[in-house]
Amino acid sequence: MGSSGKTTHATYATAPTIKLAPEEIVVEEEQAAWGEDITELIAPEPHLQQEQPPSEENLAPAPGAAEGEEEEPAGAHELSPDVPETSLVTPDAMASEAALPVPETPPEGVAAGVPVLVGGADLQDSAATLISYHSTDEAGPREVLLTTLNEDAEAKLMDALALSEEKLVPVQVEEEIHGRLPLDQDKQLYELCSKTAVSINHRLKHDQPIPQKTLDYLNNATTAVQEVLDNSDSTQDELVMAGVYKNWLNTMQDRIDKAGTVPYAQGGKVPKIGPYEHSGMVTVTKMVPAPTEESPHGLLTAKLRDASRIKANIDLSTGTTSWDGTSRSPAKGKEYEIDLGDGYTAVYRPHAANSENKSEYSLRGQLEVHAPQGSGHGQDLVKRLGALHLVNRAMSPREAEWTYLTNNIHAQGLGNKPAVKEALAKADQMEELQLQELFHQNAHQAVGLNADGLSSLAKGWQIEAAAACLPKKVRLVREAVATSVGFTNGAELAASTGYDPKPKAAGGWLTWGRFDLGNDKEVLNKAWEGKSLAHSVTGGNLANILATGVLASTERRATMGISTGLGMSEQQDKFTGGAGSVFMRVRKSTISHGPKLVWDDPLKVLDNTSIYGYPSDHFGAINPDHHLHSGSLTKDPKKIAEFSGGSNEVMVKNGLDLLGVHAPSRIICKDGAEKKKVLSVLKKKGVTQLGGKAIDQVVTV
Repeated sequence: MGSSGKTTHATYATAPTIKLAPEEIVVEEEQAAWGEDITELIAPEPHLQQEQPPSEENLAPAPGAAEGEEEEPAGAHELSPDVPETSLVTPDAMASEAALPVPETPPEGVAAGVPVLVGGADLQDSAATLISYHSTDEAGPREVLLTTLNEDAEAKLMDALALSEEKLVPVQVEEEIHGRLPLDQDKQLYELCSKTAVSINHRLKHDQPIPQKTLDYLNNATTAVQEVLDNSDSTQDELVMAGVYKNWLNTMQDRIDKAGTVPYAQGGKVPKIGPYEHSGMVTVTKMVPAPTEESPHGLLTAKLRDASRIKANIDLSTGTTSWDGTSRSPAKGKEYEIDLGDGYTAVYRPHAANSENKSEYSLRGQLEVHAPQGSGHGQDLVKRLGALHLVNRAMSPREAEWTYLTNNIHAQGLGNKPAVKEALAKADQMEELQLQELFHQNAHQAVGLNADGLSSLAKGWQIEAAAACLPKKVRLVREAVATSVGFTNGAELAASTGYDPKPKAAGGWLTWGRFDLGNDKEVLNKAWEGKSLAHSVTGGNLANILATGVLASTERRATMGISTGLGMSEQQDKFTGGAGSVFMRVRKSTISHGPKLVWDDPLKVLDNTSIYGYPSDHFGAINPDHHLHSGSLTKDPKKIAEFSGGSNEVMVKNGLDLLGVHAPSRIICKDGAEKKKVLSVLKKKGVTQLGGKAIDQVVTV
């Protein structure tokens, strides 16, 4: 089952598929995890009674559950008692269970957009942003969904596209090589050259004329090597390799031309060399599938082109963003333009085709989904993700807790803990067993179906398997995380002060909190005593930033329509990956010169699983090939508090909501004129308080 005649169901995986542990743990079926066998874990639990829609309060797990009989968080719904365990649940049927409902009509012109939570783990942080760009014509706004795919989900999307298995196009990528370059091996360049040298030496040694066969060898080798040298798509490393072989071939021709004039044993022999080898990162040419001219039934038409970004415009006095639906700015990399049908389109920038060395790292995995012009497409844009074989429904509270746990595992470095490793491996196996169970119970439904019907059925079973076992997976991993950080069990962790599995909306994006920070505030407050986080504002842009309401990353500013050149190192950050975050520095709280945004209560910013920092300037690097210093990078708020160098940097993904949850403690203006302008902007937006203080107390000189 599945598309393209494939028999695997992995293409349609909808449960969290991120591999958090660095190595896979094989768990035997009879091996117990936390006292439970897998077959017991996938057995249906008693259905919960109908509950009220989830709220921020009832998302927290109920405290006081007996050990071994842990209560699940209230609001974490399972299937209704009227729905059989093996029935297929449609996105519409799950709408009432959404942890964050998807708006039907995003507000027009709001530059940061509206955040949405999407089920599963196909998307980074399971999040997307809906932006409704204002349009100057009468046809209405242009609504777009923006998100970034996890690399594990890319194969699913690519499997939905009509790509040629025969026709390939060259793309340069960065790879770690220890030995021969892939191009050398693919074209057998060394073998062609070596065969020629052996044949020439055989004739020279015995003082024989060079036969036509040997000359043909030389001609074939020279042609193959010259093709690499003449190819504009060849990388620098490949050109060096071809140059070495070309020099060797020139030597062979020279020996033929001078045959008999220099004795074989005294320099007349063609020297022997080994294949060109390299150890380390090199840029190589990979051939990726090109879009087909005709789209097979059930697959989407796609076109490969140079990467680009939406080129919107923003009215800095009001913060309203607009776009004509066609203007785009160039970017370094490749992307697919995809026809989703019914006037919907998508643009995807694949990880595989965008080299860490040659492409802008921050655009890898970015996905745009465009609706036909007009309003009211918010929910349809999410549903259209299904055409790309991605989860296409709002996230449930149970899934939200899974994302919360996995994000905390990354942020706190818990992936190497033995208990967490084993739990994650067993969680993966649970879904496979659940899928097998569904297959055996419902195999009769596949009888008589055509390829499209079988594909649809396979996707439905995968969705159902993910939904059915997710509550047990959450319980299993929560238990492992809890015991790894010192709690008695998962119930105790869930009842702790810092455990809050509901994300917070901040501008047009979402943030996931850290339970370690919430549970250790007293120690962290002491570590940060006398220190603040500060963001310096350049170019007289303080009032303009506040007009948008957000401090946005380079990538986010691009979607908002804010012109380039405002950041300190925008172009470098695109290649290091820092363009996906905003930058701050640790400063003494006595800081008083502006223009600056200052947070004297830094924990409100640091309570975010995306934060990381360097004690010195590394352009916010997360790209292994650009300025990444993994030994210096830290995600520990206590270690970040120790930063003292003038060029230290603290990064937060996407940005900060300046008029909401991330309101700065102080807005320091450079002079009285700028203060007057800032206060005017805030009052025009109806803002009278920031962080519980009157704005005239926050805005200073």
